[in-house]
Amino acid sequence: MEWEDLARELSQQTESKIVLLVMDGVGGLPAEGKSELEAARAPNLDALAKAGVCGVADPVMMGITPGSGPSHLALFGYDPLKYQLGRGILEALGSGVEVGRNDLVARGNFASVKDGLVADRRAGRIPTEENVRICEALNARLPKREGVEIRVFPGKEHRFVARFTAEGLSDALSDADPQKEGRAPLPAEPEKPEAAKAAGIVNSFLDDVAEVLAAEPKANAALLRGFSKFPSIPTMQELFNLRPAAVANYPMYKGLAKLLGMDVLPVGAGTDDLIEALEKSWADHDFFYVHYKKTDSTGEDGDFEAKVAAIEALDPYVPRIMALKPDVFVVTSDHSTPSGLKGHSWHANPFLLVSATAGADDVNAFAERACARGYLGRFRSLSAMPLMLAHALKLKKFGA
Repeated sequence: MEWEDLARELSQQTESKIVLLVMDGVGGLPAEGKSELEAARAPNLDALAKAGVCGVADPVMMGITPGSGPSHLALFGYDPLKYQLGRGILEALGSGVEVGRNDLVARGNFASVKDGLVADRRAGRIPTEENVRICEALNARLPKREGVEIRVFPGKEHRFVARFTAEGLSDALSDADPQKEGRAPLPAEPEKPEAAKAAGIVNSFLDDVAEVLAAEPKANAALLRGFSKFPSIPTMQELFNLRPAAVANYPMYKGLAKLLGMDVLPVGAGTDDLIEALEKSWADHDFFYVHYKKTDSTGEDGDFEAKVAAIEALDPYVPRIMALKPDVFVVTSDHSTPSGLKGHSWHANPFLLVSATAGADDVNAFAERACARGYLGRFRSLSAMPLMLAHALKLKKFGA
């Protein structure tokens, strides 16, 4: 019996409430003896660690560096090795882009290319207003090709969604993104013979974008990754008998939440907006996913001090969440983003769980090395959901 079958059999709806706070990319590595978490002054997170049980979690398995999609899927109780979702579909749904049967979507970055090499994968994190202007120009000026419809949809800062509509498009494409500065832009390559048509359309689009944006000072090229079509995946209602809600303000995370059947709550761009949305909707749901992005973006920028500041900025909001009296409160991350590596890594995520049914261990700080000494030990993130459901008394007994 697989975990999904077990979940369908054992899950029961109760009045108990779960909050899962995901501090995106919060795990790090020591710099001058301390990681970002260890260097941060976060008394409220540390108090939670003292009050609960702790451990460290591997999103996929030890040694595997995950993307945001698979690492979040694992936290939500879905095996990321079984459900491999392209980032494009998550970004598209989170941005409100409609995706139909003949659509292929991809997550896009506007980028700066100089002398044939990618100088900045994020085009200096151009303002969102610039992104909107550029997308409007592309939709107006891109050449029309028979049998193909292409539209781009602006996201935040440098991000956008590209949607390709045509018969017979496959998503078996490699990323058209070198992932590093100082390298030449890459074409999309078909990973299966049936994807040759899609590769040709995508690569023509990339050439057209470069021509249209040639005079732009920063965003003069596009990088695409996560090619995907609409997948088939059970909802959290079906698997876990939950009434779930997502409190997130970035498209990809809202897209994944929609895909899994969560009610995506309206929320502004600030941290205070996240907590206000949680408070206002408290009576209507029993599972709340709260996503905090700044710990990841500062890590990707390689800014140790800014990541420390992002941790410290969130800490004062912890008492407001605790004031709601969740039956289970979990704080963890989807993946680690050490500022020294400037990207996702394979390091296990610190994990803490506070519940009346959990007791407490000897951990006295929310940080990587401290949590590793906790009662929960080291486990796959796939176990996070059964742990949350169990401590919320939402799982019936297995067997006689």
